[in-house]
Amino acid sequence: MYAKFCRINNLDPKKDVNAFILDLIDKGYAISSQNQAINSVKFYWENILGYEREFIEIDRPMKERKLPEILSLEEVNLLLEVTKNLKHRMILSTIYACGLRVGELINIKIEYIDGSRKTLHIKQGKGKKDRIVPLPDCLIDELRGYYKMFKPKVYLFEGRKGKNSIDSTKYSPSSIRQFFKRSLRAAKIRKKATLHTLRHSYATHLYEKGINLRSIQVLLGHESSKTTEIYTHVSNTHINNTPSPLEFLKNYNNLEP
Repeated sequence: MYAKFCRINNLDPKKDVNAFILDLIDKGYAISSQNQAINSVKFYWENILGYEREFIEIDRPMKERKLPEILSLEEVNLLLEVTKNLKHRMILSTIYACGLRVGELINIKIEYIDGSRKTLHIKQGKGKKDRIVPLPDCLIDELRGYYKMFKPKVYLFEGRKGKNSIDSTKYSPSSIRQFFKRSLRAAKIRKKATLHTLRHSYATHLYEKGINLRSIQVLLGHESSKTTEIYTHVSNTHINNTPSPLEFLKNYNNLEP
């Protein structure tokens, strides 16, 4: 893209990059995409052209700090209730109950579940890290019923196999996103929720029930505690317990003779 942009606009790709970044901004590219483009050009300049780092000046956009969307306990319950397909409901239940990323969900093999210890072994999650998360009794019971009905061979949640295929097939993330959107519509939830919202909701609900941030950090597999601290900003625990100064004013007025 950078090479094409420079060619069309008669610019020197060895020095004219800010115009390219401004063009990305005008076209509505996200800040993460802008930074990715900057990193790519820097790699080209430093590792291909051999420029010294101190001579490379590129204006970087400030990173957005958005709070994640959270579903309430009532909304999660309604979402699962309207998901009538058993496999679909078990997929959403497992994501929420264990705080999983969709990529971790589709890679769960039956052997990763330890029913006696009530744990799920997440292997090679984000950052190629393993972790173990607890499985609630209610989910274990539901998974047993699901297993008897669908009889998966390798992966806990398997997709449809082709006519001539005998191998186990992972469930498609795009298919999960599709039925998740249908469930949101059926539940009349108008929040801009994604599958990752279930993971955010898992962490927030744990925090609101008194689970400490360090434990949540381990359960989510976060490298830094700062990543986990975002849930303190969306939790109702502090928000609902913080009075408004308007209440102070009303109390003050009531005290006046």
